[in-house]
Amino acid sequence: MILFLTGNTFRDRTGCEDKSEMIPDNHLIDEMQKMFPDPCRALYFSDGPDDFEFNDFIANDTKDGFEYSGFQFESFICVDDRNASQAKELIQEANFIILGGGHTPSQNRYFRDIALGDLLKDYDGVIWAISAGSMNCAETVYAAPEEDGEAVDPEYKRFLTGLGLTKTTILPHYNYWKDRTLDGLNYINEIILPDSMGRTFCYITDGSYILVKDGIEELRGEAYIVHNGKIKQLSANGDSVLL
Repeated sequence: MILFLTGNTFRDRTGCEDKSEMIPDNHLIDEMQKMFPDPCRALYFSDGPDDFEFNDFIANDTKDGFEYSGFQFESFICVDDRNASQAKELIQEANFIILGGGHTPSQNRYFRDIALGDLLKDYDGVIWAISAGSMNCAETVYAAPEEDGEAVDPEYKRFLTGLGLTKTTILPHYNYWKDRTLDGLNYINEIILPDSMGRTFCYITDGSYILVKDGIEELRGEAYIVHNGKIKQLSANGDSVLL
């Protein structure tokens, strides 16, 4: 399979007239044009099983974003509790799968409930992952706290078993979180860095991504390595680095 691990696929939409503009940085759209199947039969997986109205809204919004950038679909199906019992058959018919964003632990739990990791073992199409979807592709997922109360909750589980599609433990949205606090804690210095003791995270900015093809993982764009309580820049916008 071919795997795109992104943070945000689309630009910050605040005040934007073109609300579905894909981020073209680091040749992302160019690479997608090379890999995009024709005809394209797509599935969209969200972060939860039963909020049907929201799932449909996000799925349609994502579809519009791809189409705005020139990618057309023969079919586009949102997978949740309405059709999850048919997920095996749907995946067998699909050649493009989108793992959407959302709340990482919730999505992780949903993926486990439908055994998505097992269902993808023989899949040979393209997977496009966004934010939480990218995080949950890892063998070991670092579900960094992101909602109020999670950073100070001793019961909150920060490390989860993922889909096993990449060895890289990815964190998205560095540019969003680098100057922020959560539960009164500096997000990078007091949450992310302490959690990196004995572990390694790849922290990407929006517009950067990891392309996995033929077992080779290649980072495109600006990113940072977090390891043993320290963070250092790995690459800049426009760079390409093998992981």
